[in-house]
Amino acid sequence: MDSNRVLAGVAVVVVAVALLAAAVVPGAVTAPDDDPIRPGPVRVVDADIATGEITGQTAELELFATLDHRGNTAENVTVLFEATDAESGLLEASEEVRVGDLTAEGERRVSTTLSVPRDGGYELEGVVYRNGTRVDEFTRQISGVEALTPAYAESNVSFVDDPVLQPVSVSIADAGEDRTTLELGGWLTAAGPSEADSLSVTFVLRQAESNVVAARTSVEAGGLREGRSEMVTTEVSVPSEYNYYVDAVLTRDGVIVDTAGGVVNLDPTETLERDQTEQEVEFDASDFESEEGPPARPEGTETTAAQTPGFGPIVAVVALLSAGLLARRRR
Repeated sequence: MDSNRVLAGVAVVVVAVALLAAAVVPGAVTAPDDDPIRPGPVRVVDADIATGEITGQTAELELFATLDHRGNTAENVTVLFEATDAESGLLEASEEVRVGDLTAEGERRVSTTLSVPRDGGYELEGVVYRNGTRVDEFTRQISGVEALTPAYAESNVSFVDDPVLQPVSVSIADAGEDRTTLELGGWLTAAGPSEADSLSVTFVLRQAESNVVAARTSVEAGGLREGRSEMVTTEVSVPSEYNYYVDAVLTRDGVIVDTAGGVVNLDPTETLERDQTEQEVEFDASDFESEEGPPARPEGTETTAAQTPGFGPIVAVVALLSAGLLARRRR
């Protein structure tokens, strides 16, 4: 038998078997162009945090994630952002951002804003999904959220912060026998243009041991030039021979923007410091009554010993002896 004919017959049989297999088993012979396309990788290359609107109760945290995509198309990409309380571990806020299909190679920036309570710290997490499958993630931490200043409490003016210069100064303007007039000063510095009509400083003097408010006064503090420090002054009158804490409160439109404190020692036997332990001293509440005093008592009105200051057991004994002598004289 001719060898060429044998080879041709074998080739025909092989082709026939291949055609039969392709017909009986679909997919047994697949063209290279029909192979499944593997999606390109997506990963997080950078993540940032910024602050948005700050109120008295909440803080907005702006989260940014930079995604890097290479290779074939990555379909249905999403990023889940979450904020978890660092102390309790409770989820405070979350937001899912739909990125869609990533076809071109390169980086893509994704962002969202989470609103959380203005308190404590948070762990911020971003999880990247591709067709519902987690492919990458990132975490960041933020602390001291309560220190973020709301917009209504921001001001270009504050009390000076200097290791030598005290923000509150006190000097004696007039020393009377029962009352002393004090000149109070507050050093302010302006980091920018000040609000001319809305700033004021309120000085409050508290008797050291009792915390009784002995005096309170306010002075306007607007019109400070940018980059300069100036002092605002006012006077108050307080009972002599007591020590006082001086609280200075800087306000803008009724909102406290800064505070400072000092002391004044009018008691010659005691020296007061701002942070020292309190001591017991003799305290007479009548010294801190209004200067107008109580209404005058009509003439002829009987006054008991308990109502009149200074009457004690000695006066009562003298009164009894006087009554006895008077009775003996009448006999």
